[in-house]
Formats: sequence, structure tokens, C-alpha cells
Amino acid sequence: MEDERLKNKHYIDSWINGFKGIWYAISTQLNAKIQLVIALIVIICCIYFKLSITECMFLSFATMLIIITEVMNTAVEEVVNLCTNNKYHPIAKIAKDVAAGAVVLSAFNAVIIAIFIIAGRVL
Repeated sequence: MEDERLKNKHYIDSWINGFKGIWYAISTQLNAKIQLVIALIVIICCIYFKLSITECMFLSFATMLIIITEVMNTAVEEVVNLCTNNKYHPIAKIAKDVAAGAVVLSAFNAVIIAIFIIAGRVL
């Protein structure tokens, strides 16, 4: 029988638990903190360089995608740690590496978008 503590009793509980998950990732993962600082810098640059709404939307989406993948990476790492009792296993390493790879791909995506925006303004 499913443990009732794993179920949300109310719709609001889903949101509260979601924010708890985000806070966990931010409070425990250095990379998540760094990515939030970078997101703030991106917002400041959008304002300072007076980027168009479309350019800001693309940069905001790309920046949020990095943070989203970092949160998912944290979830994968925690599940793998739970399943392996924090002991090394080659398949566990693959799972963690692939999840980290998703973060790297989203970061590359953000860099490519930034290059397109900068090139569009320079050329």
C-alpha cells in the first residue's frame, strides 16, 4: 500500500512541495547557486543593453532551461544515491553523468542563443 505521506492532500501542497524541491536544489548545489547568479546577470544585461522583448525572451528561456535541468540533475543524483546507498556503481555513474550532460547541453544552448543575439547586433 502506498505511503500516504508521498501523496499531496491538496493542490496547494503540490506547489509547496515543488518550491521545497527547488529550494533544496539551490541550497545544496553550488552549480545551482552559480546559475542563479548568472541568470541575474543575464537579466541585468538585457536591461542595460536594451535588448528587444524577443531577445530577452530567448535569453530568459535559455537561462531557465539551465536551472530546470540542474534541478532535474539534482533529483537524478539523489535517487541514484538512494538506490546505491552512496556506493560507487558504474551504472549509477552513467546515470549521473547523463543527467549532468543535460545541464551542459542546456548551457551550450544558452551560449549559442547569446552568440546569435550578439552577432545580430554587431553584423
